[in-house]
Amino acid sequence: MGNAILRCFKGECDDTPRRRQNSNSAWLTAHIIGNLAHDLRNFETTSQVPERLSQHVTLSKKTQAKWYAKILATWKESNFPPRTLEEAAILVICALQDQRNELNLQRFLQFYLLPFLEIEETEAEESDSSSNSWPEGVKFELFTLPVDAKLVGDGDGMTVHVNTDNPYECDKVPIEVQKAVRAIHQACAVGDCSRADALKKYIVKEKYRIVNLPNNEEILARDYRIRLRGIDAPEINMEYGREARDELRKLIQGKPLTIQVYGKDCHRRLVGDVYCNGIFIQEKLLRRGCAWHYEVYDKRPSFAQWEREARNAGRGLWATPNPVAPWEFRRNGRYKKKVRT
Repeated sequence: MGNAILRCFKGECDDTPRRRQNSNSAWLTAHIIGNLAHDLRNFETTSQVPERLSQHVTLSKKTQAKWYAKILATWKESNFPPRTLEEAAILVICALQDQRNELNLQRFLQFYLLPFLEIEETEAEESDSSSNSWPEGVKFELFTLPVDAKLVGDGDGMTVHVNTDNPYECDKVPIEVQKAVRAIHQACAVGDCSRADALKKYIVKEKYRIVNLPNNEEILARDYRIRLRGIDAPEINMEYGREARDELRKLIQGKPLTIQVYGKDCHRRLVGDVYCNGIFIQEKLLRRGCAWHYEVYDKRPSFAQWEREARNAGRGLWATPNPVAPWEFRRNGRYKKKVRT
């Protein structure tokens, strides 16, 4: 469906009915919820509602605007953005619970591909939705765009791009970045490439970028530096450092990731567990002997077991004579700036 923020800035707001997809993936769920989130964002800044919504609901523009204002207020009051289609539907229904036009409410939900839930069921649903299946300590999840192998700096760190259609991102795009993106497309439209390039450098400095997808579609994405939680791979200028990095690249390059974020480290990187197509990346790296269990920061017994198995089998770095732990290498002053190739 594309990036709603970017399309609106280009004057191409997607106000056509959303087509129902067969996939129930978290990626698609986030994208569908992102459509609602960005329409709310657009309403907040322009007071405009999607033009084609009138083809689906028998409401005046004034009433439509009231609906969006109520939903926007409820969205802002919630502690977290909705993570499932059911949670998004509950948010809408609760925001409009004083409305008596059930048919229009149902059509509104269908416009966003959200399920219609009976009003009396929402209280039970809402209490259920307050809990989640994340491990203890996880603060939020990121769903990344396919990973560029060049942005994998070493065996335990990388930079990823996250589509701003993600509900966690949609309300965080700074106003100045929004203006810059709009100005980029205005500059391109009149052939002012130097201004467009300068504005692109500005949004990159702000940790955003316009990403070209394989289908030639453009989206606005945010950059995040990621540190894999619980492991410590050899530094690039250590023995087995490049091999560890290359192994991580093979596992994730060209693929979208799910990252469960626990917090930030001293370098302001997000620290999290990384999954690729259901595969737990830290487990793969430890089992293949590409990293040490970083026990001082992570006490999970499974990590110690995976490292022990690789060590006993002489895999990866454990096949080298007298491997030095990365933290000892850094402590002894032998650490130098990483070199990316």
